[in-house]
Amino acid sequence: MPREKVLDWLLEPEQPSMRYLALTQLLGRSETDSDVREAKARIPSAGWAAEILARRDPAGWWADGKRLYQPKYLSTNWMLLILSDLGVDRTLPTIRTSCELWMRRFATPDGSFGMDRGIKGHLCIAGNTARALIKFGYEDHPVVRRALAWLVLNASPLGGWSCWGSGRNLDSWEGLSAFAAYPRRKWTPAMADRVEKGAEFFLERELFRQGDHYEPWYRFHYPVHYYYDLLVGLDLLTSLGYADDRRLSTALSVLKRKRRNDGRWNLDALHPDVEGAIAKWYRGHPHRAPTPFGLETPGKPSKMITLRALTILARVG
Repeated sequence: MPREKVLDWLLEPEQPSMRYLALTQLLGRSETDSDVREAKARIPSAGWAAEILARRDPAGWWADGKRLYQPKYLSTNWMLLILSDLGVDRTLPTIRTSCELWMRRFATPDGSFGMDRGIKGHLCIAGNTARALIKFGYEDHPVVRRALAWLVLNASPLGGWSCWGSGRNLDSWEGLSAFAAYPRRKWTPAMADRVEKGAEFFLERELFRQGDHYEPWYRFHYPVHYYYDLLVGLDLLTSLGYADDRRLSTALSVLKRKRRNDGRWNLDALHPDVEGAIAKWYRGHPHRAPTPFGLETPGKPSKMITLRALTILARVG
């Protein structure tokens, strides 16, 4: 399938989120373009975003009003992370109400974000929440700016973050993603330093060199939640300006190899897609296992994966 046919598929009006993202990210159309404005206006009323918003309680939450983080992956935290990827923003009153609830409940006394009125910030949650709020249009909100400062303070001086207290690792990508979403002109010197060192941590490992081969990293997922795979790594590093770094070559070869004959990419799996110790833990605690949530069908062509893959390839030229 020629690239034009793939673009036509992404631009189909049935999914205005994909149409909006393809117009702006792949075709370079401005927010003032009439087609862009039309697609964005339809996002809350058609397609995936509309389906998610239809399940929202009028008070601003999904699934459980007492806990915004649970149940995974059906509750408020996870729905807002997805909606932030689909092109909606704070100009929509329902999003504004939900985001303000999210900030009130997740902001922690130490200046970060944690789950449901936590005392201390959590690195993965801080990165995810800050990134989504920035994409919703809250980059200048004091709570978001404090969380970014907290991420700077809690980064490793050697580069990268450690979400689980087990040392720096590729799974702890969320902090770096918050700065990727934050406008570059607003970076402080300390932010720029943390981004440079964090990016180098990923690049020196070529996005995959950490311990034994871990097959889930080679499967492409959406929603991502807090998991890592090579598509996440490529999207993050190329968005930060490292598209010409040769250390991306192996990950890029995986991306190109996974392209279908018709020019599209499949959704490989939904999370939780885990192996090893994590899978063993879930088998022993089945009541704690998350409920998978997806917009598309695993094993089938995916508009979200294809959009991200083409965006990455456009950045590397």
